[in-house]
Amino acid sequence: MRPVSRALLSVSDKSRLVAQAQALAELGVELVSTGGTKRAIAEAGLAVSDVAELTGFPEMMDGRVKTLHPMVHGGLLGERDLDSHVAAMSEHDIAPIDLLIVNLYPFEDAVASGADYETCVENIDIGGPAMIRAGAKNHAHVAVCVDADDVDAVIEQLRAHDGQTSGTLRQRLAHKAFSRTAHYDASIGNWFARQRGDQSPPFRTQGARLRQTLRYGENPHQSAAFYTDGSNRPGVATAEQVQGKALSYNNINDTDAAYELVAEFGDARPAPEGQGARPTVAIVKHANPCGVATAADFSTAYRDALACDPVSAFGGIVALNGLLDEETAKEIVKVFTEVVIAPDATDAAVAVFAKKKNLRLLLAGGLPDPAKASLTYRNVAGGVLVQDRDSGHASEADFKVVTKRAPTDAELADLRMAWKVAKHVKSNAIVYVKDGATAGIGAGQMSRVDAARIAARKAQDAAEDAGWDKPRTVGSVVSSDAFFPFPDGMLAAAKAGATAVIQPGGSIRDQDVIDAADEAGLAMVFTGMRHFRH
Repeated sequence: MRPVSRALLSVSDKSRLVAQAQALAELGVELVSTGGTKRAIAEAGLAVSDVAELTGFPEMMDGRVKTLHPMVHGGLLGERDLDSHVAAMSEHDIAPIDLLIVNLYPFEDAVASGADYETCVENIDIGGPAMIRAGAKNHAHVAVCVDADDVDAVIEQLRAHDGQTSGTLRQRLAHKAFSRTAHYDASIGNWFARQRGDQSPPFRTQGARLRQTLRYGENPHQSAAFYTDGSNRPGVATAEQVQGKALSYNNINDTDAAYELVAEFGDARPAPEGQGARPTVAIVKHANPCGVATAADFSTAYRDALACDPVSAFGGIVALNGLLDEETAKEIVKVFTEVVIAPDATDAAVAVFAKKKNLRLLLAGGLPDPAKASLTYRNVAGGVLVQDRDSGHASEADFKVVTKRAPTDAELADLRMAWKVAKHVKSNAIVYVKDGATAGIGAGQMSRVDAARIAARKAQDAAEDAGWDKPRTVGSVVSSDAFFPFPDGMLAAAKAGATAVIQPGGSIRDQDVIDAADEAGLAMVFTGMRHFRH
């Protein structure tokens, strides 16, 4: 246990400052502060010393230089039980600082707000991280608080232990302090890389903040937690959970996949100038879509998406690109569903879900921008793979008809949809679409021929379950996420009933595939862009 006699406070977020300073003063703690923090404390009628009284130097250079001084850092770093340190502090009249309360200049907020270069640079804190690191290194004697919750924990312990903090608390705070400065510096480093257009900086650090501890990871023997990266990309990380059990690791992963997919189809909420994009629903299981459909309304889109693979949809994730309504909610609850995510929902829809206590409803407030650049990370043994998010989009202007027959307007509309969906299916990926709904999806196969056959088999199963006279692959179009290296995969799709094909092209055997398509009477479009997803 260590007594707290003196505290240094220097904070950007002053929302709880006065109440906490009052509590410390009542506990007999001497307050020392800087700039605006000192003014706020003094205006509340509390006794507080200016850090300039410690250092003998005024703040200068617009506040850039105020705490970078031996009188401050000596007070933080001096070990109270080491004779040489005690002697040095006595010789130079350095008073110990037992409690440090610092939250940093809001650099991350400045970047998120779109502030200009100079403003972002000015919001890079120097003195704050230096003090935090000094105090945290000396946590045997100093308690360091980097946010207001930490201060409350210290005050509670001071009250309970006669003005003292425990070594356990100080160590926990030191851990958090070093993690905070690491996250802060990572944000600055990554920002500089973006400003310079440096795709491969010499050091790459990903900062993240704990959102929630999870019961376990992909399997019960794996521990896990969910962290947010500060980008505020709309989705599972920003969504409000309206109801349901806590999200699991797999829930979060699958919900992200579903919402990123449905965002490809635009925002279907009413726009000021009229209706937005067409209502679209995606159903995802194990990070792969098992049904996607677009229609005039969400209830129809949901039923059409479900019809693609109702067996796999059991226990799946449902994502919508607009306002979840009551009728659609009533359809969704007919099937066991783990998570539903949408930008928003009507009160009536929420009331429908309220009867299903375990169903998780997430409202994200908006949709992610599929074209917005960002980075993705993946661990490998001994390292990390970093790449740009797949924000590539082949527009219709990029489409190249390579067969004798061009697709009809109806085929072209379905080809566009099939291409968007295939981008979000694990490779090798094959997607059949008919009349704005997926008819069969083959995902994650080692052979593209197998992916085409599996998708067709699923369509056949769905037709038998529904009592249809033929599977919906008959008269459909088909998309492949990468080129067909041989005609066999494409011909397997044609055998299932596909009449038009969309694929990147680029194989040394493209002409063989084109010739086979012509012979089969297929229309085929090349996009020039691949969408591998591993």
